Amino acid sequence: MKESDLDAARLLLARLGISAEQLLEKPGKDRPVPTIREYLEGVSEAVPPGTRRVYDTYWRRVVDVWGDRLLTEPTPLEIKRLSEQIKSQVVVRKNSRGGRTAAEHLIAALRCMYRHAVADKLMSEEDNPAIRVAKPRRLASTRRALSFARLAEINTVAGMAGNDPELDLLLLRLHTETACRRGGGLALRVNDLDVQQCLIRLREKGETVRWQPVSPTLMRHLVAHAVQRGAAPGERLLRYRNGRPITSRRYDYLWQRIGKHLPWVATQQISTHWIRHTTLTWVERNFGYAVARAYAGHSGKNDAGSTTTYVRADLEEVAAALAALTAEPHPLAREPEHHPAALAA
Repeated sequence: MKESDLDAARLLLARLGISAEQLLEKPGKDRPVPTIREYLEGVSEAVPPGTRRVYDTYWRRVVDVWGDRLLTEPTPLEIKRLSEQIKSQVVVRKNSRGGRTAAEHLIAALRCMYRHAVADKLMSEEDNPAIRVAKPRRLASTRRALSFARLAEINTVAGMAGNDPELDLLLLRLHTETACRRGGGLALRVNDLDVQQCLIRLREKGETVRWQPVSPTLMRHLVAHAVQRGAAPGERLLRYRNGRPITSRRYDYLWQRIGKHLPWVATQQISTHWIRHTTLTWVERNFGYAVARAYAGHSGKNDAGSTTTYVRADLEEVAAALAALTAEPHPLAREPEHHPAALAA
């Protein structure tokens, strides 16, 4: 560009009262940036309850440390330093992973906050400091499938003593048959029971909803439990003897009680999720990956290959696996079908 052209441009900008710096500023730059405390109040109300439950502890820590700072002020280095502080301050327990999970959740909580900030055009994606901080590498899970002998020991102890062995046995059978997560059991309602087809509607993490086969025996016990403990349609099904719905504390109490009688349960920190591993491993070994994936309620969005698009199992196949697991017929189970080409052989 010629010097004369530059002089003409400068003259025009001067007459308009615009500086060169103003031309370089991004749209929306004049919008006031809130403090982290102010912004997190809105973010907390905008996320699902499950997300809030996981991230709330870390958001509160961020507010304690940076609450009065502007949303755009923290840098990737500061986020990394805060994650290391939280990692080092984690209470050491038997199942401790060196604070990796706490550091991972802090970074995830900040990424959630900054995703909303980008959507609100308070900053650009390139200015998002949280995405430039790597999460700690996850260690391999120590959970594994239990042998049926060990599972039998757990059920035997659960049925002994305790303040409500009937409830505890029902919980164990529910999770063994369905491989549902703890949240799925807690969210189960009376009107989630399809008695005729022996199906229950499970609501689990990620706001997923699916129908899962159960045995006729378990269905009878679920219906009887709801009637005996006063659970009305639309209300949560699993309840204490006094009629109050159970909470996650019931699961904690159950495994603490079992651990007192079975030292290996306490030592290995066995939990309800181990039951899920046990059932899904058995299903995969006997009915294949596609059926196990459907049994688990996995969506397949993060699967490694596109082949899963063509090998999805249906509800009848899941019911067949359940029937084999419980040695009890299921109304939806069907025999494996032969390919039409086999008829010509």
